[in-house]
Formats: sequence, C-alpha cells, structure tokens
Amino acid sequence: MRGYNLMAGYLDDPEATAQAIDSGGWFHSGDIGWVDALGNLRITDRLGDVFIVGGFNAYPAEIEATLARHPEVAQVAVIGEADERLGEVCCAFVVRRPDAEPPDAERLVADAAAIIEWCRERMANYKTPRRVIFVDSLPQNASGKVLKHELRSLAARSR
Repeated sequence: MRGYNLMAGYLDDPEATAQAIDSGGWFHSGDIGWVDALGNLRITDRLGDVFIVGGFNAYPAEIEATLARHPEVAQVAVIGEADERLGEVCCAFVVRRPDAEPPDAERLVADAAAIIEWCRERMANYKTPRRVIFVDSLPQNASGKVLKHELRSLAARSR
C-alpha cells in the first residue's frame, strides 16, 4: 500500500520502518488478499501465518473457515508445525461448543479423529490437520487477535 494517509514509519524504530516501508514508499503490511471485481481490497490472511506443506501453500484462514463449520467447533485456529517428511503440517486448536458432550481422554481422541476425517472429506489432503488439540480458549491479544506464537509453544509442549 502507498498513500498520503499511511504512516511515515515506526516511532523511534528505523529498523522496523526499513522492513515495512521500501525505498519507493510502499508499505508491506504482511497481509495477503485480493482485489474484487469492484476494486475493493479483501484481506484474507497474514503472510507470516502461511505454512508450506510438501510444497503447497496452506492458508490458515481458509482452513479455519472450513473447520468452523464443524458442528462441535466453537472456535478454531491453525498453525503449521514441523514435519520431517513434508516440512510442515497443519495443527488445529479447537474450542468445543458448550453443548458438546463432556470430554474425557478417550472421547477427545475419538473427537479429534472424527474432526480430521471430517476435514479429509472437505479439503485437500495437505490442508487437513494432522493433529487436533482441544483447548478451553484461544489465547488472544487485547484486540481479539489469536496469538499464534503461543499456540506454537503449546503445540511444541504437547508433542
């Protein structure tokens, strides 16, 4: 993006400014999107959240939108996690709906397998989560954005 209404840079942070704004004055936000037929910019994801599965780009927002349609999913966030063979694979963090059957360890394993199978029927194999981790809530910042770095830490600890 570029225009008179954009910031000139980050206050007292020339390094961050140099990373975000190029010599031509273009601001690189890290967002991924497209321009629709009416000329509106539609932001769909963050470049830093995209992960690569066996050479294919996996866009978290697309995977999350599909998972959100699952009948037992109240909230969901996905990340890429390291995989020896494919480079990265999808890991989904799911907050179950309040009316879902009370979980026990055996039920959660069955539910995770059912969610993965449900995904296989609705999305490409490289987008399908290899792991589902159930959480009580998704970590968020003050503006409600999911803190994916915290999910990455949680995924690493739960291996």
